[in-house]
Amino acid sequence: MIKARCFSLCFLLFFVAQAQVTETLLTDELEPLEDITEDYQTLIDSSNTYYFEGNYRRSLEVNILLLKKALSENNIYNIHRGYRQLAYDYLAMNDTLLTKESFEKSEKYAKLSANDTATATTYMDMANLYATLKSDYETALSYHDKSIDLFKQIKDSAGLAKAHYNTILTALDAKDYPKAFLHLIKVKHLRDFEKHSSYHIGVESLFGEYYLAKENYEMADIYLTRAIAEAKEENLTVELEEAYKAYSKSLFGQKRFEEAYEAREQYEIYYKENIKNLTSAEVEAVSAKFQVTEYRKDVMAAELKNKMQAEMVASKSKLNRILIIVSTCAFLLLIGLLYAFRKRKKLVQLLRLKNREYLRAKKQSEKLARAKDQFFSTVSHELRTPLYGVIGLSTILMEDESLKSHEKDLKSLKFSADYLMALINDVLQINKIDSNKLAGETNNFNLRELFGSIAASFEYMRLQNNNKIHLIISDDIPKVLKGNSVRLSQILMNLVGNACKFTENGNIYIKAKATATNPKTTTIQFSVEDTGMGIAKDKFKEIFVEFSQLDSINYSYQGTGLGLPIVKKLLAQSNSKIQLESELGKGSTFSFSLSYECVQRIIKQEEVQTLDSNTLVGKNILIVEDNRINQTVTKKILEKNGIYCHIANNGKEAVEVVRKERFDLILMDLNMPVMNGFDATKNIREFNSTIPIIALTAVEIEEVRNEIYLTGMNDIIVKPYDVSKFIQTILKNINAKITCVLPATEKKAM
Repeated sequence: MIKARCFSLCFLLFFVAQAQVTETLLTDELEPLEDITEDYQTLIDSSNTYYFEGNYRRSLEVNILLLKKALSENNIYNIHRGYRQLAYDYLAMNDTLLTKESFEKSEKYAKLSANDTATATTYMDMANLYATLKSDYETALSYHDKSIDLFKQIKDSAGLAKAHYNTILTALDAKDYPKAFLHLIKVKHLRDFEKHSSYHIGVESLFGEYYLAKENYEMADIYLTRAIAEAKEENLTVELEEAYKAYSKSLFGQKRFEEAYEAREQYEIYYKENIKNLTSAEVEAVSAKFQVTEYRKDVMAAELKNKMQAEMVASKSKLNRILIIVSTCAFLLLIGLLYAFRKRKKLVQLLRLKNREYLRAKKQSEKLARAKDQFFSTVSHELRTPLYGVIGLSTILMEDESLKSHEKDLKSLKFSADYLMALINDVLQINKIDSNKLAGETNNFNLRELFGSIAASFEYMRLQNNNKIHLIISDDIPKVLKGNSVRLSQILMNLVGNACKFTENGNIYIKAKATATNPKTTTIQFSVEDTGMGIAKDKFKEIFVEFSQLDSINYSYQGTGLGLPIVKKLLAQSNSKIQLESELGKGSTFSFSLSYECVQRIIKQEEVQTLDSNTLVGKNILIVEDNRINQTVTKKILEKNGIYCHIANNGKEAVEVVRKERFDLILMDLNMPVMNGFDATKNIREFNSTIPIIALTAVEIEEVRNEIYLTGMNDIIVKPYDVSKFIQTILKNINAKITCVLPATEKKAM
């Protein structure tokens, strides 16, 4: 909670301290940007107004104007302020890279400006950045100390009050309660220097949170009830939400359950109100984020212009010195000027030539990149679509009791299709890694369950080669870990797949042991061992080269040669390396180490239980799909669960059918003739905003994810899919049990 409120209150207090916003900018209708007076303070006031209205696009535009003006005039202090304003825009749009970059540039120009207030404020920004985005509390606290020391030197009591306030939040985050209390006492003596009510109420709440953490409920109640009363007078809903939340915890800790329940109800009321207020700002932030690239081009152009102007000034100064030195000799002056002119002309011509070459190369590079992305997107769709039919039909046929005599053939067919799917995924995975498009989401997962799932997926290959798979996990590894489980699965699947391919009548061991553990994190060494053919030492480097294959007299297996290169690149993105131990004829051992957060809880049963598929019986679902085989596969899977199905061959048919009939859910393909899934969804949403629509696609979803949700679809299923996950996704959307919980807006002084 403390992290979330860092920047919003920080910026709010900065906004209040800067200047009173021009009243003409507070009207509901936004005036054109060119009508805004290009005065630095006016631009900053305008940016602040748009920022707190949630209009980040406008705020971004104003800050770009401010930066361009400051850069053109080489106004160092206002360049610092422009980058600082931009950083908060990027933060609101969840662009952490640009946020960090802008804060660092702000810090750079604050130093160049030799303005102590700018420098002290920048220290505070960097502290908030490290605490909020990186959880690096040690670095954050060191920046806080610098900010406090400098505010003391320049005797800026208002700035000092905010610096202490921010230090309290970081210390509470780091659970450094003695440091938090020390700065709470200092803030209490400085609170009169900051007049804004949010600040005073925030101080009361922080005292309450400190005493709550120390389980001193009596003192916690005193401060929290005082904060609630003051926040009610000012109608500050965010402060009320935070205070009621902490107050309910205090009452609960005192076993005053009825009062705790009432306080919790008040918290829920303000929480919901704040969520509503956040929604429009979140949507605007997403919309504005798409224009960041264009805005950055303007800033980069202004920076280049500023740099060139600085070089020209330096060149001019140098020329003046030359003129003074040679002023006594007209002849030498003439020669010097002539030489300088000719040299400058050549440099300008060379610069123009290089610029033209650069622009041509840039356009060609962008064209090739787009062509490559389009190619892989097309490959993904064109290969996965028929594979969906093959895998789906083979799965359905395997479940047909009348075809038991062909079970072995059907299993071979499905294995071949799954194998082909794995090869396709390897090629696409390499492209994702090389293009830096690989997802990096983290989640809670059970390592033992993950090992079991991986082993189960190789059951057919294990039986085919007569191998045994052994799972060995040390007892000191926590049951629940937090990290990128998808990336770990991809690494282990490739290593186990290799072991299964090159081992016959042997054993495969998947191991995990903790090498370093503390209450917060654990470092685990993973290894995949086999008793297969082994690898010669002179081939160790070769096997990690893309598309390379090892020659073997005794083994004829052929593959893409992408598995181990993928493993190497995935581990490199996680700051780890693959280790190999092997000897011909004696098997191989691949090992690596990764660190994960320890989750100090056991997942509740209701968090993992699946939805009852019997509730689908009698539901009516529209399948919008142009491929006949895929229509058949999807229809059979749904009808097996008692669902009534209706087929639409394209988006236009789907729109017409939905106007006439009632459906519980729509499965919408994206690429179709006549009308695609995006346009069909937009048309349907014009007259029906409640029916769940799930995108059913074979393309790479990272390329179209935003477009899918912006057109009004509720969820995404990638073909070919796991049948059980497919059914659960449909259940989830029909039962409307998915809720998106947005964090409450919390504030931090600035």
